[in-house]
Amino acid sequence: MAETTGEEDGPYFNKERIKFTPEEEVKLERQHFWKVMDAFRYYRIHVQEQVKRAERQFRSLPQRHQMLLPGVLPNLTRIGQCVDHNQEVLQAIVLNCINMFENMEYGEREDPRKVRPSSTFDMDKLKSTIKQFVRDWSEVGKAERETCYWPLIHEIQRLFPSDQYDVSKVSVLVPGAGLGRLAWEISRLGFVCQGNEWSFFMLFSSNFVLNRCDKVNSLTLYPWIHQFSNNKKSSDQTRPISFPDVDPQSLPPTSDLSMVAGDFLEIYNEPDSWDCVATCFFIDTAHNVMDYVETIWKILKPGGVWVNLGPLLYHFENMANELSVELSYEDIRAAIIKYGFHIEVERESVQTTYTENDRSMLRYVYDCVFFVARKPAYLYANGQRDDHPQSTPPAAKSPRREGTGSLT
Repeated sequence: MAETTGEEDGPYFNKERIKFTPEEEVKLERQHFWKVMDAFRYYRIHVQEQVKRAERQFRSLPQRHQMLLPGVLPNLTRIGQCVDHNQEVLQAIVLNCINMFENMEYGEREDPRKVRPSSTFDMDKLKSTIKQFVRDWSEVGKAERETCYWPLIHEIQRLFPSDQYDVSKVSVLVPGAGLGRLAWEISRLGFVCQGNEWSFFMLFSSNFVLNRCDKVNSLTLYPWIHQFSNNKKSSDQTRPISFPDVDPQSLPPTSDLSMVAGDFLEIYNEPDSWDCVATCFFIDTAHNVMDYVETIWKILKPGGVWVNLGPLLYHFENMANELSVELSYEDIRAAIIKYGFHIEVERESVQTTYTENDRSMLRYVYDCVFFVARKPAYLYANGQRDDHPQSTPPAAKSPRREGTGSLT
């Protein structure tokens, strides 16, 4: 949903949402779809320009210096070959993407073979998406998944033990699902699980892995070739990763996994509909975190639980014309409690990484917060008490959402 700037508040954030007609919404959706498609197709040209620039810079050195560095040009040639390979995988990812949504037609371009330039912003998004394959679907990302995903998964299993619940009727929502591994793992354990994602970069890629990959480690990407700094060895920059490390089609026949495309706040508004909401590196994607808290409270069943792990690296901070309210965890925690949640588990120092290059000379570590917050069973979503409180959440299968944003 597009927004407009409130004049009295200056040029730094958007205040009022523009109401578009359904026809205008469809047009904007199509424009965004093709903008992302263009980024996938423009990848080779964009990165090869970086490689050519690096080659020009090297050749500008004095000949005596070039002779001392015989491995540089062969390494750049190797990087160029890796770029070509990545482009082949990216082309496979977007193949037939115009048909991946149930009730949305994106049409055809006038000249589908024409490669259109993309912004640096979109190319950075694409490079980040390539690294998501490491995090979610490679053996290299296993350690990162264990620190990020398994605390959430273990807590869900503790809260809904299979000897006390029919887990096939326990519904778990994963907003900001990315490439879908967390939702896949939860579904593999027998829970009804739905992932929600807004980004077309992520949606195209998760659709490719979940629906079109069926052989373990059958595909290769070179995720680190864009990193020209902080490499100990030249070969570190061009090392490959294989994916997927498991067969995404190996879920049990009775499993119930779905992915829904769209804005979390706009799609999920049915009260008392989910047993659990699991958020991982998600709440800082909000313009206003309180909107997320309010929505999660609303959609959880009485007695339902919110399980969260992540930092507070606010996505819209310092972005012109975007509302962004940067709250401390202390402020968020107080608001969660005031809203009515009971915090049952809390750890304020869970160290983890995010799409880390484990051979880089520069590595970031997030000191994350982990918590489990329960919506009391004796409260309805409107805050009124129930005369017949329950000690456990009434786990029941949530209604499936098969609207415009559902993936086929």
